[in-house]
Amino acid sequence: MMLTAAQRETRVPSTPPSSPRVSLPPARARRAVLDGGWWPRSWDPVAELPGLVLALSARYGRIRNVVLNSGAWDVRFRRLAAGDDIVRVGWFSSLDAALLIATTDRGEQLDLLVVPPGSTAAVAERAMATAADPTNTMRAPAILAEVLSVG
Repeated sequence: MMLTAAQRETRVPSTPPSSPRVSLPPARARRAVLDGGWWPRSWDPVAELPGLVLALSARYGRIRNVVLNSGAWDVRFRRLAAGDDIVRVGWFSSLDAALLIATTDRGEQLDLLVVPPGSTAAVAERAMATAADPTNTMRAPAILAEVLSVG
């Protein structure tokens, strides 16, 4: 995929980061399938990612990289300003839209369920709670399929 010059520029959000709707376990479970769940308000990564990156950085240390599904989000770019940091952003069509992968400076990988922005609060809360449960054995797409089938 060839990026245009505009896509190669570092994106700087025009507004302060919003408080992310994220659910993380009290302590990171090394054997957990997922590290939590995130419910963005839109599919605009420039508006949504900075708040999430700052929240994850405060909890796990500096986030250096975020990987997302290339088809689900409104725009693609390579770098994003989040607070005082610049985060690299990768886009892959092979990554499920229900998953976000973040990598810390220490090389730790964080896998988060991405709840579609248009979901109801009840669905989103159930999905995020399941994703943040250290005993959960379901992957992100299966969690969404289950909670959406229940409604």
